[in-house]
Amino acid sequence: MIRALFSAGSGMSAQELNIDNIANNLANANTAGFKARRVEFQDLMYQSVIQPGAAAGSQTVVPSGLQLGLGTRPVSNEIIYSQGDFQQTGNAYDLVIQGKGFFQIRQTSGDLAYTRAGAFHLDRNGNLVTAQGDPLEPQITIPNDAQAVSIAEDGTVSYTRQGQTAAQIAGQIQLAMFANPAGLNSLGGNLYRPTDASGDPVIGTPGGQEGIGSLLQGYLESSNVSVVQEFINLIVSQRAYEANSKVVKAADDMYSEVNNLR
Repeated sequence: MIRALFSAGSGMSAQELNIDNIANNLANANTAGFKARRVEFQDLMYQSVIQPGAAAGSQTVVPSGLQLGLGTRPVSNEIIYSQGDFQQTGNAYDLVIQGKGFFQIRQTSGDLAYTRAGAFHLDRNGNLVTAQGDPLEPQITIPNDAQAVSIAEDGTVSYTRQGQTAAQIAGQIQLAMFANPAGLNSLGGNLYRPTDASGDPVIGTPGGQEGIGSLLQGYLESSNVSVVQEFINLIVSQRAYEANSKVVKAADDMYSEVNNLR
């Protein structure tokens, strides 16, 4: 019975973390570029009362054995990088990556961070920046007298000036791709940073041969959180927590019976 208490307790702790993860997914259901996370669990070690394959006689072995598990634990909450829906905004500085890739952001510390959120703005110097004011890398600068700004699928940023018909090039947006994007470290603020698990970034032109996605101007990528699926996961997790709590109560009742033996 002592095993049942600790096994059920580990299950309750695991489901608490699962519900925390679901809550974060639902809270970011309207966050542009957000990617949902899925908790993965792993069973704990087993106590082998009878080892499978142990000798049962001179010429026979135990076919299945007797092993008692000691519970579960969460081992990861992997980021799911499925494409979110596209939302048309009409804003010339809103961008969507159609396919794989991340925008490169130069933080105030000088380090590069990466994001899928393509909601950009112009600062007072005409640089394309995030909502936090961090510039896009490589830096793109739009003159104050630019009349029409166009961003092509390959990331080429062009504009026209008043009284001119010929477009001028402001630069080209470069995207980064990772071998294992699930291994990126989440920093908050829609930003990620590479780790040894994600590998080093591969920089390339949008829509290029490296497998990097192309850009679409005037759209934002919505969160890929499925509210319906998250509510289903919430119900399943809640019921699993309830079932484990009943096991704790059952084990406690059995201990009570033992204590009352005369």
